[in-house]
Amino acid sequence: MNFFDSKNRTALLETMAETTYDLVIIGGGATGAGTALDAISRGMSVCLVDKQDFAAGTSSRSTKLIHGGLRYLKQLEIALVREVGRERAIVHRLAPHLVVSEKMLLPLIEGGTYGRFATSLGLMVYDVLAGVERPDQRIMLSKEKTIEYEPLIRTDILEGSGLYAEYRTDDARLTIEVLKTAAKMGAHCINYVEVKDFIYEPKKGKVAGVKCQELIAGQPLEIRARQVVSAAGPWVDELRQQNKSLEGKRLHLTKGVHIVLPHERFPVKQSIYFDMPDGRMVFAIPRGKTTYLGTTDTDYHGKKETPLTNLEDVEYLLNGANLIFPGLKLAVADVKSSWAGLRPLIHEDGKSASELSRKDEIFVSDTKLISIAGGKLTGYRKMAERVVDRVAKRLKKKFELEFGPVKTDKIDLVGAETLANAEAVEVYLRQVEEKLIPAGFSTLDASYLVHNYGEQTDTILDHLFAKEDHSPLELIRSELWFGFTHEMVISPMDFFSRRTGRLYFDIDSVREYMDPILEDFRSHFGWDEARYQQDRGYVEQALEQASEFPPST
Repeated sequence: MNFFDSKNRTALLETMAETTYDLVIIGGGATGAGTALDAISRGMSVCLVDKQDFAAGTSSRSTKLIHGGLRYLKQLEIALVREVGRERAIVHRLAPHLVVSEKMLLPLIEGGTYGRFATSLGLMVYDVLAGVERPDQRIMLSKEKTIEYEPLIRTDILEGSGLYAEYRTDDARLTIEVLKTAAKMGAHCINYVEVKDFIYEPKKGKVAGVKCQELIAGQPLEIRARQVVSAAGPWVDELRQQNKSLEGKRLHLTKGVHIVLPHERFPVKQSIYFDMPDGRMVFAIPRGKTTYLGTTDTDYHGKKETPLTNLEDVEYLLNGANLIFPGLKLAVADVKSSWAGLRPLIHEDGKSASELSRKDEIFVSDTKLISIAGGKLTGYRKMAERVVDRVAKRLKKKFELEFGPVKTDKIDLVGAETLANAEAVEVYLRQVEEKLIPAGFSTLDASYLVHNYGEQTDTILDHLFAKEDHSPLELIRSELWFGFTHEMVISPMDFFSRRTGRLYFDIDSVREYMDPILEDFRSHFGWDEARYQQDRGYVEQALEQASEFPPST
C-alpha cells in the first residue's frame, strides 16, 4: 500500500498502532528523514512522526543551499568543512535534479571580510577539503573581470573577486524525497501526529515508545518501539524536558530571514556572497522569476511554530544589498515575499548568534532517549549515519539484533532513479520542454517541474494531458493531485509552501489559484464549510505573514 497517498492515512495509523518498531523517530525534517532512510536501508523497522507537516520547521526555511560552509574556515572548523563539502557531492549525485551546481561570486572589497590572498588561499583549501572537481575549482578574478561577471556591483570599493562552486536546492523538496525514498523501502512516515509523552518500560524505566495525538481527527495514538530518536529541531529541548533529561548542553535558537524580490528589480547574473556593513555576509541567489536575499542571524525567544519576518529584518538585508548594488535603490515595497526560520544550535557561553558552531551533537538520556540537534542541511546524511550507528549498537546489545552497514550514499532518491548526473537532467528537461511548449507553457515552467519533481514530472504531465484543458490552472491542479496521491498533502499550506515553494517564489500564483485549489481540497477530503473556511483562513494568514512586515515589538 502507498502510505504517502493521503487517502491511506487511516490505514497507516492503524498499522502504526499495531506494530512494535525497532525505531521511532520524532521529527520529519531533513535529519529525521535521513535517519529514517538510513535505518530502513540497514534493515530496521521504522516509524517517523511529525507534529506539523514534513519539513515545516527549519528544513523548509534555510538558505536552500547544499554548501560547504566557506565561512567555517574562518572559525577553523576544518572537520566540518571537510564533511559537509564532501557530503554535498554525494547528495548532488543522489538527486542531481534537486541539487544543482551554482557558481558563487565572492566580491573582494576594501576593508571587507576577505582579502585577496586570504580568499585565494581559503578557496583553495576549501576545494581540497570539499573534494571539488577541477571544472568547479575556484578562480580569482580581477576588478575588471568581476565587473564583467556582475555589472551591477559597486566599483569604487571593489578589488576583485573569487568564483567558486556551491549547490542550490529546495530544502523542503529534498526532505520530502528522502522521506518518500524511505517509505518506498518500508518506513512508515506520517505528518500531523504530535508526541505528547513517552512510554516507559515497567521495571527499568527505559523509553519504549511514544504517546501521540493525531491532529487531524484528534484521536490518541500509542506507538511502541525498541528505540526512540528525537530529531525535532527547535523542539528537541522540550522533548528532553518531557523526558526529564534536560541537563548540560542546551539549544540556542537563532532566527534567519530571507526576502524575495522580482528578478527584474534585482537582476544579478549569478549567485553572490557579499559583505554586510556589520561584518556578516549574505547571499543573493537568482531563482526563476525571483532573486532571494539572506540571511539574518539573531537570537530568538518567540513561538517556534511561527517565526516572523519583521521590518527591521527586511531593512537590514536591503541596506546591505544597496551598499553593494547602489544603482538598484531597493526598497521595502520591492519585496514580494519572505520566510523566517530557526536554527537549533548548541549554546556556548559568551558567543553571539553568528559565532555559534553549526556542528551537530547527540544526547543520550538515562532512559535511552537519543536526541540530535545542531548541524546543517548539507550534513543530514552523515548526521543520520551517526544516530543510526548508536541505535544499531544498542539494539544489538539489548535485543541481539544485527543490522547492515550504512548505504545511503548509494541510494538514489525518488525522482532521480535514472538521472545519473546533471547532463542527464538537462536531457530530460529538453524532453519535458518538448511536451510543454506546444501546449503553451514556457521553458521556465519545464525547469520548475523538473527541478522540483525530477522524473516524477512525467506522472504529473500524464495527468494533465489526460484532460481536455491544458491551462496553467490545470497544471497546478495536476500538481495538487500528485501531492494528494504521492506526497501526503493534508493542508493547502503543505502544497503552496513545502511541496511547490509557490508561497515564496511565485506568491501571486497562490493568490490567483487559491480558490480552485481550496475547492479541490474540499472535494478530495469531503470538507464541511467550517473546515473550508478554517483552511482558507490559514492560507490568507500565510500570505499576509510572507508579504507584510511589522516592526519588532
